[in-house]
Amino acid sequence: MFTGIIEKLGKIVAIEAEGTNIHFTIESEISSELKIDQSIAHNGICLTVVSLAEKTHTVTAIAETIEKTTAGRWRLGDWVNLERCVKLGDRMDGHWVQGHVDQVGKLSEIQEVDGSWIFHFTYEGDEHITVPKGSITVNGTSLTVVDSASHAFSVAIIPYTFENTVFGRLNVGSEVNLEFDVLGKYVARYLAGMKP
Repeated sequence: MFTGIIEKLGKIVAIEAEGTNIHFTIESEISSELKIDQSIAHNGICLTVVSLAEKTHTVTAIAETIEKTTAGRWRLGDWVNLERCVKLGDRMDGHWVQGHVDQVGKLSEIQEVDGSWIFHFTYEGDEHITVPKGSITVNGTSLTVVDSASHAFSVAIIPYTFENTVFGRLNVGSEVNLEFDVLGKYVARYLAGMKP
């Protein structure tokens, strides 16, 4: 489990395909603190550390992860949000995040609003919903929904988040990993089962 509070940015410094898997080597300030088999969220995708070097760690994405997330589009030099799993007893500053991406969304608009930004996203399908003031995870970052519509939502980004996560590197048209609120998903599934 994660909280959606990004610890550091990591830079992709090597990509190696092996069968249907892809190994990504990430350089970051926290790589030296990691251990083999540790779960780390990379842009919201829970991946397992498979090897370590002095300033880098390597994780493996399987075919399903590559197909259902933005991982298959990652390139050398790309930056990713990093978060280690939560420790029992820590404060929950974000919300419950599983690291299981529900789908890929697209950044449709960026509005600058007196020192902050409103990022607008769209997504396909009817399975997932957002609600105003509800939680959403975008590229692993825990955020509060500002406005919600069918297949669309917006979030407010403060300068700290803009500068210390990948949000400062996104452009209109950028694809992002979305994880919808786990409680909302259970409620939606329950209500869908009650329909005649």
